[in-house]
Amino acid sequence: MQGGHYTRRQFVVSTLASGFALAARPARAETITTDTRGLDAGEVTIPTSDGSIPAYRAKPRSGTRPAVLVVQEIFGVHEHIKDVCRRLAKLGYVAVAPELYARQGDVSKMADIQEIVSQVVSKVPDEQVMSDLDATVAWIDKSGEGDTTRLAITGFCWGGRIVWLYAAHSPKLKAGVAWYGRLEGTPDPLHPKNPIDVAASLRVPVLGLYGGADQGIPPDSIERMRKALAAAHKPSEIVVYPDAPHGFHADYRPSYRPQAASDGWKRLQLWFKKHGLA
Repeated sequence: MQGGHYTRRQFVVSTLASGFALAARPARAETITTDTRGLDAGEVTIPTSDGSIPAYRAKPRSGTRPAVLVVQEIFGVHEHIKDVCRRLAKLGYVAVAPELYARQGDVSKMADIQEIVSQVVSKVPDEQVMSDLDATVAWIDKSGEGDTTRLAITGFCWGGRIVWLYAAHSPKLKAGVAWYGRLEGTPDPLHPKNPIDVAASLRVPVLGLYGGADQGIPPDSIERMRKALAAAHKPSEIVVYPDAPHGFHADYRPSYRPQAASDGWKRLQLWFKKHGLA
């Protein structure tokens, strides 16, 4: 990247992966699959300032609906994220999940998480992500796919961190729900701020859903974020499920905790409705 712009040659992903990412193949027999009855669902192309990125979109077949940006896990826009979009569409939302690693690499074919992090994820600039999410909102608005005056965002793991950052970035959002997104970390040129750094500048209320047994996000980090939000008098909330690990919503992985996942999903719906997304 030079001066905030990207070249077309840097786009290495032009279509979404099919099925589950290689590093996240289902380990559970009861993986949830949401059908497309009554929905318009499939891959779309989002124009950006420097080219285009693929995205998955699901929406009810009729009516102008509130829009939800769905931000991928570390594994990209694979089957689980697509299914989340379909679940949201069944609730009456237009849900769009842009592939935010499109310039840096295809993580769907990588079997090792450390390779995913070092070769792709660590090279994805926050500035690029914010720009691509803005482009996705612009596409929803211009295409008439959804009502961007009623706009929310939700994301998981890597995407949970992005939810907090985008809630401080976008003036168009109404609300956000962050699932076990990292709150603190060592900044670097591509990732200059963490959620705790933007707590005082959040533009919209964010609901954080976290696991008390998450080995990567310790309880003291969550408490520091709570204190930062309270000090800034922000109407955001954090819910912690004491025995839940990281990835407790990922129904295709051993980390899945049905009770916490179900409660979190209900809270997401109530949060969106509370903040004008009904």
